[in-house]
Amino acid sequence: MSKKTIVIGSSENPERYSYIAVMKLHNFGHEVVPVGVKAGKIGPYEILTGKPAVTGVDTVSLYVGPKNQAEWYDYVLGLNPKRIIFNPGTENPEFEKRAQEKGIEALEACTLVMLSVGTY
Repeated sequence: MSKKTIVIGSSENPERYSYIAVMKLHNFGHEVVPVGVKAGKIGPYEILTGKPAVTGVDTVSLYVGPKNQAEWYDYVLGLNPKRIIFNPGTENPEFEKRAQEKGIEALEACTLVMLSVGTY
């Protein structure tokens, strides 16, 4: 079952985990929307900048560190995803609490591991 996923913090650098996550999500058949600070391309996807309007979001996968997340709070919560994955290094108790208060599952997990072990 495809889960529409926004990858926030996407980078066109193939060594970055956000890049790897976009490609792995694609390979697993999920609809992916890469969002980053700089425009670019990851495989067949354009990296969107700003805070694009996206509907039907199942998952937000974060690759932005806690000190840079505050500007994303309202945007991410406004997408009303079913869950937010706080990948390693992005854990943020304040943001996680705000998500949970809105009924959004907040997971401290790794998108890449979840895909690999079948728990995505």
